Amino acid sequence: MEAYKREFIEFLEGAGVLKFGDFTAKSGRKIPYFINAGDIKTGDQIAKLGEFYAKAYFEKVGNRRTVLYGPAYKGIPIAVSVACALSKEGLDVPFFFNRKEEKDHGEGGVFVGYKPQAGEEVVIVEDVITAGTAIRESMAILGGLEGVKVAATFVMVDRKEKGQTEKSAMAEVGEEYGFPVYSVVDVYDILEYLEEDAANAENVQRIKNYLAVNGAKA
Repeated sequence: MEAYKREFIEFLEGAGVLKFGDFTAKSGRKIPYFINAGDIKTGDQIAKLGEFYAKAYFEKVGNRRTVLYGPAYKGIPIAVSVACALSKEGLDVPFFFNRKEEKDHGEGGVFVGYKPQAGEEVVIVEDVITAGTAIRESMAILGGLEGVKVAATFVMVDRKEKGQTEKSAMAEVGEEYGFPVYSVVDVYDILEYLEEDAANAENVQRIKNYLAVNGAKA
């Protein structure tokens, strides 16, 4: 495993973002591990998270200027931290996010922050994709921006789970909307990391059992 992947998994576990147990995902699936960006609570943690996303951004998108979109609520601090991390590396990009309820006073509208213009590219930054539900919700919201194209989505972890077919949710989203979905690490990286310590045997087996049923075939 690449060193930065191990460092990222250690960061997620140390910050309490990566947990093991019994959880219910947004998709309704019962899952043996959970990735929750809402457990990042300090300045150092959110800054570090942004640096990992920025590393992935430069690797996949390069120095191309896009607009970052952080879906409410967990995507909001991610978008801000990634914008800050990119700025430190010399790439100043705007960002925006949505309100859960459209505002009918003041400036109004559903978006806060930069307003993308026709011809600009948007990059969605999310915490994780399980069945693709959250990304589809984001695309419905972003559909109101005329002439704006989504260029990519970045998430912390690719869970490698089936979406609506036998393919992974990330692959389905990419095919459905015509943009790539990138992750810093995937569930098999997490398994490799866990298998290095025999004390993790139970969690390893539970995740493998889950993937045997819900894992993507492609």
